[in-house]
Order: sequence, then structure tokens, then C-alpha cells
Amino acid sequence: MASSGTTAPDDLIPASADGDAGATGGEKSYGSGARILSIGIAATGLFTFAYFGVAGHVLDEDAYGRISLLWSLLFVIMSVIYRPVEQLLSRTIADRRARGINAGHPLRTPALIQGSFALAFLVIALALHGPIKDGLFDGESSLYWIFIGAAMAYAASYFARGYFAGHQWFGLYGGLVLFESLSRFCFPVAVAVGVASGETAVALGIVAAPLASLCVIPWALGRHEAAAAAASGVERDRGEMKESAGFAGSVALIQLSEQTLLNAAVLLVPDSATAGVVFSALMVARAPLQLFQAVQTSLLPHLAGLEATEGGEAFHRAIRTTILAIWGFAGLCAVGLLAIGPWALHVVFDKEGYTHVGLAVIAIGMGLHLTAGTFNQAALARGRAGQAAAAWLVAAVLFVVWMVIPLVGSELTRAEVGYAGAAAVLCALLYGLYRQGPATVQPPAAAA
Repeated sequence: MASSGTTAPDDLIPASADGDAGATGGEKSYGSGARILSIGIAATGLFTFAYFGVAGHVLDEDAYGRISLLWSLLFVIMSVIYRPVEQLLSRTIADRRARGINAGHPLRTPALIQGSFALAFLVIALALHGPIKDGLFDGESSLYWIFIGAAMAYAASYFARGYFAGHQWFGLYGGLVLFESLSRFCFPVAVAVGVASGETAVALGIVAAPLASLCVIPWALGRHEAAAAAASGVERDRGEMKESAGFAGSVALIQLSEQTLLNAAVLLVPDSATAGVVFSALMVARAPLQLFQAVQTSLLPHLAGLEATEGGEAFHRAIRTTILAIWGFAGLCAVGLLAIGPWALHVVFDKEGYTHVGLAVIAIGMGLHLTAGTFNQAALARGRAGQAAAAWLVAAVLFVVWMVIPLVGSELTRAEVGYAGAAAVLCALLYGLYRQGPATVQPPAAAA
């Protein structure tokens, strides 16, 4: 698996001047990479789904609600402060490889950005110890420290993911996230069979999973070739830092907006029990979105390579193929939820109150969300990260306003309709950006 991962990136480099071989190789690399990674991410999604399914059966409603809130908060933190660096590494390394620069990929700037984000989170979280512990976790100190520990440990995981994605080592990427989800799943199972007990035991799985990633970074750095010589000069290093920080900042805003769409409804619900019901309903969207990370992870470096070497029809073909697959999947999900949605969620999560139509609406929203994510990757590859971030921010603000204004009495129905509506607005905005084509200036970090 590792050997295939090390050769796959070369497929993005054109084999001839006319670029035909490169296009074929790039499509093959993208397709095979997405398939390999999809297996790992799909299994990861299933184990994440199973984690909350077992937790819903072994914990009471309030404890399950706190675990759901803990995961929602953590997922927001991970996506906002760590995924930008993952995307930065993925795009920068893939772009350089497509241009024929196969060695000396700079890690110092991404590592500095990642460390700064993590340190900022730690300082803020420690300063708000009381409000977080008492206001969010009902005074449970163990949940607060699990939240802190997991958030810090995931810094290593997401850095490794970006490095793997840029080199298209998709087997390693999938193996890493699968191992994390398996580790996490063991903890509610231990409670279910009587080896452990209580919500703290279940929650410990959330921090145990990323700790495994700490073993990956030294290995990844061991395979990393020496950084570019210091001859680049101070001014160039500052320019690289500014461009990379701008890209990461835009992606951070995108991730914050995306997590707002997925988690604001849970955070704005007034009681833990109802929050658990809303959280479980949105798992209909959350689980496929986690699976789609496999497509996103392989799509961004693929598009970056195409934009650097070919662009044009090959770029559009990759977008069309991805969107067709998304709507085939979303359609099947909507039909399935119309048929057995409430029964399935009751069996899995031991929760009630869902409707067939409401769950199908979430499935349609999920399809729109995934389509928007595809247009978003195109925007990042084309150097339009800032404009994409503005589109995400508009959709997120509209969703929060919808959730705060009680035009619909049921919090669950409000979340279902609001999520689908916000996803539709987002999809339209990003499609308009996609139609504009590539930016006139070189994308951030491409010339590092």
C-alpha cells in the first residue's frame, strides 16, 4: 500500500509536451486515489456512526447530549484551526509536484501556522475554563479536559493528513483516520459489555483516537526531504508566509462556516436531550460529509495539478464527474430515508421524533452541501479562496438567523429546513464563482 502511494503523485506530471498522457495519468491517479481513500473514510464514517449509536444505548439522554455537544464543539475546532493547514499542505505540495518540483516541499510555514492556531485555542480555552465547563458540560470537569486534550492532539493528525494528501499517499491517509475511528469506537463498546461505565469512559474515546496520530508525525517527517535551501532569502520567506497565512485564513473561515451549518442547530437548542435528537438527525448529513472528505482530499491536489499544467476541459470533467456521483448518492439516501428513515434512526440512536419528509429534506441538503464543497475545491485550486470564504460566510449567517428566529416552532424541523435552504444558497453562490474561472493572479503558496 505504501509503495503504491509513493508512485501515484507522479501521474499528475505530464508525460509529454501535449499533456495527453498527463491528463490520462492525472484522471487515473484521482480516480484510484479517491477509491482507495473512500474505503478508509467510509469505514471511518461507519465506525463514527456506530460510536454514537452505541453511546445512545448505553447513556441516558442528558449524558448522550453532552457527548454530542462535546463532539460538535471539537469538530468545529478541528475543522476551523487544523483543516486549513491540511488544505494548505495538500494544495501546495500537489501544485509544486505538478510543476516538476518533487523535493524540498516547505513545512516550516504550515507548521508555524498550525502551532499558532493550536496555541491560540489553548490560551482561550484555559481562560474560559469556568464558562466552558459549567455552561457547556454541566460542570463535568472530565469532559472539559477531554475536550482540551483531544483538540491539541488533533493538531498532529491534521498536519499528517495534509502531508499525505499532497503526496497522494491515500492508503496512509485512509489508514490513519480508520485507526482513529476504531480506537474511538472501542470505548462505548467497553461500556456496553461492562468493562467500563459512565459517560467519561465513552468520552475518553474522543481523546484516545487522535493520540495515535502523535506516532505518525515523526515517521512522516522522516520521509520528508530536506527543505529548500536558505538562499531563498528573508523577503521571499516573508512573502511565502503572507500568502500561506492568507490561504489558511480563508480556509479557516470556510471551515467555521461549514461547521456552523452542521453544528449551530445543536448548539442553539436549549436543552441537552433535544440537542441529542437534532444531532442524531444531522448525522444523516454528517456521515456522508465525512465520507466526502475522501473525495475532497483527492480532488484538491488533482485540480491543483490540472490548473498548474492543463486546466480547461480536464478540470471541468473532474467537477462534472464528482457532482454526478454526489447526486446519485444523495438521491438514494433521500429515497431510503423516505422509506425507513425514522425507524432506522430509532434503532441506531434509540431516539424518536423524526419524520420521513424531514430526514429526506436533510438528504437533499446534504447533496447540495456536497456539490457546494466540490465547487469550493475548484475555487481553492484556482486561487479564489477569499471569495469562496465570503460565500460560505453568507450561508452560515443566514442559517444562524433562521435558527434564532422561531418561524418554525419545532427545533428539529427548523434545523432540517434551515440546513437544506442554507446549502442551496451556498451551492448557488459557489457555482457562480466557479463560472468566473481561475483568478488572474497566481494562487497562494504555489510559488513557494
